[in-house]
Amino acid sequence: MKKALTTIAAAVAVICTFTACKDSKSYAELLTKETHAVNCFLADQRVDNTIPQDSTFVFETGPDAPYYRLDEDGNMYMQVLNGGTPGNYAKTDEVVYFRFTRYNLSYYKDGTLPAGDGNETDMEYDGTWFRFKNYSVNNSYQYGAGVQMPLHYLPLDAEVNIVIKSQYGFYSEQTYVNPFLYRLRYYRQQT
Repeated sequence: MKKALTTIAAAVAVICTFTACKDSKSYAELLTKETHAVNCFLADQRVDNTIPQDSTFVFETGPDAPYYRLDEDGNMYMQVLNGGTPGNYAKTDEVVYFRFTRYNLSYYKDGTLPAGDGNETDMEYDGTWFRFKNYSVNNSYQYGAGVQMPLHYLPLDAEVNIVIKSQYGFYSEQTYVNPFLYRLRYYRQQT
């Protein structure tokens, strides 16, 4: 009897090793979970699926402003907290410093954001920067395209909240497929 149970246990272990007895999810399942997390957050917000089309991109601003969808696939949504100084736009390849706090939306529940992390309030944290529209530089691509996207529409001293799905987020974390809400403030390099 003992030998039969040992044999059965060994057979189950072998079967589980070579079949679907694992907790990992497929990439498609992770993308579905990510979309659900973003939709859960946006359900509690005002959302505008269009970007203002005039040449000055006049956005509604403030903590009650809508989240504007920035791309056709719904990978990024931006809320403008402070529209910045008109005309103070970043130039291609210009060094842009930014401060941020980010919140993993996979843990968003009942209208409450999880604890955030970043350098928004810690002035001892090393400066984070990128070269605008230049992804050949490590500091530019390591943060992903999402953190640069608001500067395609807003001046350098703007402040935004932006929902960024994983494929546009931090390069080193893209395979985790977690969406984040970033609170970002941008700065020009001081000389």
